[in-house]
Amino acid sequence: MGCCLLVLIGLFSPRLAIFLLAIFTNDLSRAFDSWLVPLLGFFLLPWTTLVYTLLWTTSRHVNGVEWVLVAAAFLLDVGVVGGGQGRFRRRER
Repeated sequence: MGCCLLVLIGLFSPRLAIFLLAIFTNDLSRAFDSWLVPLLGFFLLPWTTLVYTLLWTTSRHVNGVEWVLVAAAFLLDVGVVGGGQGRFRRRER
């Protein structure tokens, strides 16, 4: 699967992109040592899991500025969860 197509799908739905990676490639198994980390990443930190996997497949390791991208994806994941909780609390009042 083309990397550009996967990035476009990942922009709209990172979980769908991870699912497609798991079905059509072995990139997740190469980036992570066990199946548990990508599974947890699918449910808890999909952006972080997707960015780490894509960076790993391009150079077989993540270092330097690439960690900044992984950290930005982590902050995006945390922001999505935090934003959803804030909306839920405002709706309860």
